[in-house]
Amino acid sequence: MTTTTATDQRGHEGRSPALSVHEDPRIDVAALTDQLLGPYAQLRREARAVAGSPEFHKIEGLPLAEHRERVLHQLRELVAKHDVLRAFPTRLGGADDHGGSLSRFEELVAGDPSLQIKAGVQWGLFASAILHLGTEHHHDAFLPDAMSVEVPGAFAMTETGHGSDVASIGTTAEYDRETQEFVIHTPFRAAWKEYLGNAALHGTAAVVFAQLVTAPEGGQRVNHGVHAFYVPIRNPATGEFLPGVGGEDDGLKGGLNGIDNGRLHFDHVRVPRTNLLNRYGDVAPDGTYSSPIKSPGRRFFTMLGTLVQGRVSLDGAAVNASKLALAIAVRYANERRQFAGAGEDEVVLLDYQRHQRRLLPLLAQTYASTFAHEELLAAFDEVFSGRGDTPEGREDLETLAAALKPTSTWNAMTTIQECREACGGAGFIAENRLVGLHQDLDVYVTFEGDNTVLYQLVGKRLLGDYAKALKAGGAGDVARFVADRAVHRTPLVRAVQTIADVGDARRSAGQLRDVETQRELLTDRVEVMVAELAAALRPAGKLPPAEAAALVNAHQHELIEAAQAHAERVQWEAFTRGVQAATDPGTKQVLTWLRDLFGLTLVERHLAWYLVNGRLSAGRARTVSSYIDRLLVRLRPHAQDLVDAFGFGPEHLRAPIASGAEAERQQEARAYYRAERAAGRLPVPEKHLR
Repeated sequence: MTTTTATDQRGHEGRSPALSVHEDPRIDVAALTDQLLGPYAQLRREARAVAGSPEFHKIEGLPLAEHRERVLHQLRELVAKHDVLRAFPTRLGGADDHGGSLSRFEELVAGDPSLQIKAGVQWGLFASAILHLGTEHHHDAFLPDAMSVEVPGAFAMTETGHGSDVASIGTTAEYDRETQEFVIHTPFRAAWKEYLGNAALHGTAAVVFAQLVTAPEGGQRVNHGVHAFYVPIRNPATGEFLPGVGGEDDGLKGGLNGIDNGRLHFDHVRVPRTNLLNRYGDVAPDGTYSSPIKSPGRRFFTMLGTLVQGRVSLDGAAVNASKLALAIAVRYANERRQFAGAGEDEVVLLDYQRHQRRLLPLLAQTYASTFAHEELLAAFDEVFSGRGDTPEGREDLETLAAALKPTSTWNAMTTIQECREACGGAGFIAENRLVGLHQDLDVYVTFEGDNTVLYQLVGKRLLGDYAKALKAGGAGDVARFVADRAVHRTPLVRAVQTIADVGDARRSAGQLRDVETQRELLTDRVEVMVAELAAALRPAGKLPPAEAAALVNAHQHELIEAAQAHAERVQWEAFTRGVQAATDPGTKQVLTWLRDLFGLTLVERHLAWYLVNGRLSAGRARTVSSYIDRLLVRLRPHAQDLVDAFGFGPEHLRAPIASGAEAERQQEARAYYRAERAAGRLPVPEKHLR
């Protein structure tokens, strides 16, 4: 239990507390941990207990074959002992708890990211495709063995020639009326299914995505677009491929080597008509195709939308990996001493301003990502539980996931690398985990949707909403994909600066810590970018297709920039709600400073835009950086508490440099020099003789 003398001293509604040398806020670490763990705190703690158990730890340097077998064994242990089937129907042994299931899954990254992703392949992709794309027949026939890992499964969507462009995949599934079977075929090398977990070794079945082709009697062949099929691929007893199925092992990868990724191809492999996962499209015995969704485009996106949980879970796992890296680096920076200061002792790394600049903005970003992820998880559970399962709800969920997954996974890569460098040579030693985390998280930025492609989806949604707003007669707020949509509405284009040049640095700093000023700056950037992009692309509607495509391509960079700006604004809003939810005054004060650091770091990162577009003067731009430096000073004493509040123990960090060993070494060295100095045994430095 901690006390504080700090209060929420707002000069007016929305003003962050002023920085005062007399304030001494203290963080209630236990309460903040509970807040960060969110509504699924108990489930997360249970999952962390699993991840902290030695039997689920990654062993660095384990040979490829041994690592794969270890992770398969761990997967089966999870089924046997650790409540990992919560997302599945109660009647089949699950709990119909979609949000709770993902909250547990995300925590496995602390044990071994390979285990987390292999669990995602088995239950989040293979089994979930059966659950969400299949009907009760498929649930009864295929789900129990998929849930128990009696049938390890692959999710065969991606192809060598088509990654994110799923609609263009080359594999076909043509219906044969004579035998009432589908014939699965990969007609050329680029159509091979690629990068599939469980494909190289363990998988005995796959959910295969293919172009569904029918030819009713007397009619022409018709391609109904991409559908999913349950396809056995190996003999469970011998491990040999079944007739017509072939594949290759992807071998050693840059990370996640506990997963047996591989390729699959099919040479006219036949499966029963009933193996079509037919929730959204079915073929009658006579070859007649039917679907409850008449539009092929909407049908395709509806089918893919049921698999959004992969992006949601990667967002959460990436945030957790960032937390682990920061917990290691901040602890080390609070103990490691380097270079003599004004006194006799060397200085701890985190007392250097540059070290604070390296780590504390990333800590603020990770807090923002944490609060945003909890809102994403709530939106996911709202849709998948059925409480908010509407077309609009699904579209908002998909857009929010497409915005946050790239932001958090790219941030994880940046954070882990910066933490590695901040730990010097010690960070490069495998036992301190930072190198391994970087390797394992690397692929997170390209699977479950390449980050750049996902930002394009977000950008297109922003443009679509902008067009709808204009058509309805009002601009509205284009950055609105969070649970509380009405947080702030402003005109889309402004002709004056957000912060006028009043010539008073103190007044300017006061404006910068005003929550409405930060919101204005971040929102204005999104809205102006979207409005300018819409104006640039408006002629596309009247151009021939090739010219229209060329025009869109010429503005692709701006589209992605607008999406990223939107994602940053979403995270800032979530962080602000997190600050408001804190009840302990000292904790709220520190979180307010941390939120301000996040918001102003975003402004500083994009200062060129604000200057070019007249949103900040040169003088105010300088104030942004100077105020960030002041925030670093205020936050530095709280850095350890802020990472301790993540709630990870030594069994999760498993890094000798974050174990207290460095502090012991430093204490030993300081005690030695004190004793030598007191006894007069220290030699005189040569420079003192001159």
